[in-house]
Amino acid sequence: MHNTTQTAEETTQVAEKLRDMALVPSPTVNDGPLFAEVDMGADASAPTIRATVVQAATVFYDTPATLDKAERLLAEAASYGSQLVVFPEAFIGGYPRGSTFGVAIGNRSAKGREEFRKYHASAIDVPGPEVDRLAAMAGKYKVYLVIGVIERDGYTLYCTVLFFDSQGRFLGKHRKIMPTALERVIWGFGDGSTIPVFETPVGKIGAAICWENRMPLLRTAMYAKGVEIYCAPTADARDVWQASMTHIAVEGGCFVLSANQFCRRKDYPPPPDYVFSGTEEDLLPDSVVCAGGSVIISPMGTVLAGPNYEGEALISADLDPGEVARAKFDFDVVGHYSRPEVLSLTVKDHPMTPVSFTSASGKAETSQK
Repeated sequence: MHNTTQTAEETTQVAEKLRDMALVPSPTVNDGPLFAEVDMGADASAPTIRATVVQAATVFYDTPATLDKAERLLAEAASYGSQLVVFPEAFIGGYPRGSTFGVAIGNRSAKGREEFRKYHASAIDVPGPEVDRLAAMAGKYKVYLVIGVIERDGYTLYCTVLFFDSQGRFLGKHRKIMPTALERVIWGFGDGSTIPVFETPVGKIGAAICWENRMPLLRTAMYAKGVEIYCAPTADARDVWQASMTHIAVEGGCFVLSANQFCRRKDYPPPPDYVFSGTEEDLLPDSVVCAGGSVIISPMGTVLAGPNYEGEALISADLDPGEVARAKFDFDVVGHYSRPEVLSLTVKDHPMTPVSFTSASGKAETSQK
């Protein structure tokens, strides 16, 4: 894993890039590395919520080790006083960047099928023992936890976000409703039954995953549910992602917390077990394959912390809940700035089940993927 400890000169350069935000070296946690926390402080007397987005890589094909890493990072975030911690897309189970799974139109390879078998084995059941462990972590460190996982439902996989409260309770999940491009080969499609917004003491929390955030109707559904802390776990490290995050914060009048992995080639298995299609020959073990860009943005569009492209990091900011009302005074997209007599949205929020069974008693039973 990348060590973010820096020289004085490097720290000065990073500080300038991050607009005078402090770069705080983190303490040693167990035998793990030091992580940098990028911290935008606030008035200590204000009723703020400290939030952290985690920028770190999965231990690919090793879910137990990834859970151990998640706990180390969660413990470190809690040591900074974080009350809400957001992990990247597919942190548990892994984002299979660069892989084709041996797929071409009309053909699949034996190696690609084996790759899917290993990826399926790294996914988790929801509910299941890994979910229980994540819940216990949230309760142990007294934080609200939002984390990206690869969910296994039979032999179909979903890119999913799980939500936990600070008492160690599993609140629910959001399944990505539209995987992007080749993701559709390996992940199923979520439906309207898993687009939750949870009311909690730290605010109303919801999530959309990666390019779902570019879907105006999905965003509108979340705004209508009153989302105040909009979590955006992603795999997109491009500069243009920042524009999307700022737009959503201003459009929705909500805090946006975007978490992405920072990965090097060596964070994935070496070839031939794992191959970055089309680029493998150009990559060295230390080559960056996902540069992060995790960020926290206020409802007024102010960047509170990040974006960070330096390495694995904990990126934190203090959120003033009053900013939501101040922003919506200007623009409430599903309130005073809506025109329902002209434009309206209907959301089908029931599970879309492929098979229904009717028992002898007449009570319907369903099977859902």
